[in-house]
Amino acid sequence: MRRWWVALLVCGLVACSSGKSCVPEPKADLRGCDFRQAKLADANLADANLADANLADANLADANLADANLAGANLAGANLYNANLADADLAGADLAGANFTGADLSGANLYDANLRGADLSGAILYDANLAGANLLRAILYNANLTGGNFRTANLRGAFLAGANLTGADLKDANLAGAYLRGADLEDANLRGANLRTADLTDADLTDADICAVDFTDATLAEANFNGANCDGVGYNP
Repeated sequence: MRRWWVALLVCGLVACSSGKSCVPEPKADLRGCDFRQAKLADANLADANLADANLADANLADANLADANLAGANLAGANLYNANLADADLAGADLAGANFTGADLSGANLYDANLRGADLSGAILYDANLAGANLLRAILYNANLTGGNFRTANLRGAFLAGANLTGADLKDANLAGAYLRGADLEDANLRGANLRTADLTDADLTDADICAVDFTDATLAEANFNGANCDGVGYNP
């Protein structure tokens, strides 16, 4: 019997036996369980307690993890393609290298989470909390980050082409070397952000707060700064 099947039994999820598929249950208490490399595609783990669980390299494609508690969990390298993580708690979780392509993380709490090298292409992070998160070299191509909280987040070298950051809070965020071509930063709070060497070609910064932003060596070709200001004072790059 595979290790993760044993974990399902020990953690009281459901009965399963060798050669048969195990069906997870919503609202299950799976704190600290070991699900490394588990095959949980399409699983319904809504409202489940997976705090500090080990889901490294697990397959959770299309899984329902809405409102789940994944605080401190290890999801490094996990496949969460098209998964539902709306309003999930992922504070302090290790999500390095995970695949969140097309996933719904709207309203999710990713405070201080490690998303280094994670792929969030096309993901929905509307109103998500990523304050203090590590998104070093993360891929957020065409992601919906509207209203997201990225205060003090590390987005150094992140790929944000076409991302929607309308109304996002990026105060004191590190975006050095980030690729923001065609990104929508309308009404975003960029106060104190580090955008050194960032590529903002064709980006829209309409009405953005750009007080104390470091644009040193940034590429600003065709960027729209209409209405961008610092305490009401307009900006003309």
